[in-house]
Amino acid sequence: GLKIAVIENEFSDAGIDSQLLGTDPVQIMTLSNGCVCCTIHTDLTKALYLLLERLDSGEIAFDRLVIECTGLADPAPVAQTFFIDEELRERYILDGIITLVDAAHADTHLTQTIAQAQIGFADRLLVSKRDLVDD
Repeated sequence: GLKIAVIENEFSDAGIDSQLLGTDPVQIMTLSNGCVCCTIHTDLTKALYLLLERLDSGEIAFDRLVIECTGLADPAPVAQTFFIDEELRERYILDGIITLVDAAHADTHLTQTIAQAQIGFADRLLVSKRDLVDD
């Protein structure tokens, strides 16, 4: 099967995803300083280069990379990271942006600019909590 590397963006100090997923076959790197979009040119770029260094040295192997952003992240600067830097542009392919929409709170969230940007930027929408709302 495919080996997946994950860069997760933990807004809180508790790295629950790392604990739930473990480390095999997923390689997890956590950015714990808040929103990926706020530190796009530093922490995310560094994390992407660190993954490449570990890949090139044979320390890890992965076929795909998933970047999990918080619900506070604007996807535009995250995507731009892969086009601004020449080496990152050559080594990574941005295959898509997926946005998770909470059906139970969609009315409230969709009034927020960041939620509108996430939905507008997405290639695919996944809807959660459909069982909690009437059709």
